[in-house]
Amino acid sequence: MERVASALPYSDANAFQKTVRRFAASGPGSWLFARVLHHIDRPVYRLSGGRRTLASLLSGLPVVMLTTTGARSGAARSVPVLGFPTDDGLVVIASNYGQDRHPAWYHNLRANPEGQVEVAGVRRPFRAVDAEGEQRDRIWQQGLRVYPGWSTYERRASHRRIAVFVLGPL
Repeated sequence: MERVASALPYSDANAFQKTVRRFAASGPGSWLFARVLHHIDRPVYRLSGGRRTLASLLSGLPVVMLTTTGARSGAARSVPVLGFPTDDGLVVIASNYGQDRHPAWYHNLRANPEGQVEVAGVRRPFRAVDAEGEQRDRIWQQGLRVYPGWSTYERRASHRRIAVFVLGPL
């Protein structure tokens, strides 16, 4: 699978990027981003030829375009999500900014784990595996070094388990 650029650890982000990441983890920031950011990211992604999103430009985080099959509709659904490389493969975390519910793409992957991911303008098919146990714990810790806001989301969404998906090649 095409590798996404390595994820910039929080410790290496510049002051502006750290501020954006902290705001995204805050209550008002996560509320705003959950409702607005994907509407802005999609056109920015198209205009940049699949290389950037507003979120990636502002935060320094690697954003990929995830295409899943709708669990109920059966229609293809594309959404920009934070995706970071690990030794296990490309990882996406279904935090939904710590909102009460899982993101729609979580349900889509549970119903149909095959999809496509676009990284740097290159589309690749994948099969998603929900990481469990030690693998999930290890990947979660790697993710927190990139985006510590996931720990805030985990506390906020303590009533549900935030899924960690590894997207492996087909």
